[in-house]
Amino acid sequence: QVQLVESGGGLVQAGGSLRLACAASGRTCSRYAVGWFRQAPGKEREFVGGIRWDVGTRYYADSLKGRFTISRDNANNTVYLQLNTLKPEDTAVYYCASSPSWKVRDWARRTDYDYWGQGTQVTVSS
Repeated sequence: QVQLVESGGGLVQAGGSLRLACAASGRTCSRYAVGWFRQAPGKEREFVGGIRWDVGTRYYADSLKGRFTISRDNANNTVYLQLNTLKPEDTAVYYCASSPSWKVRDWARRTDYDYWGQGTQVTVSS
């Protein structure tokens, strides 16, 4: 079992930045993939970006490239999502999810992920 806990959400003005963290514990393994998703009220949960923990390869949703950046801290089993130039439409609950890398065939497919965090709310005011 892997436990994921997100943190770092909050209320920010448009144009501001936040850094979200996803701390992993339990049966963590360096050969895992971690994805970030978000879900706005009344909308489907959508893929934001992901990282392969062992090699550090990153993937991003095309619409979010350039504003969001994913990084990792191996020593603390934590993956970060840096959100820059935030817009009101970025308001959502942000989730991290994880699975062994071999299981993540499609980064955007939620069913490829075995473990999910509880989410952290990001609210961007105009």
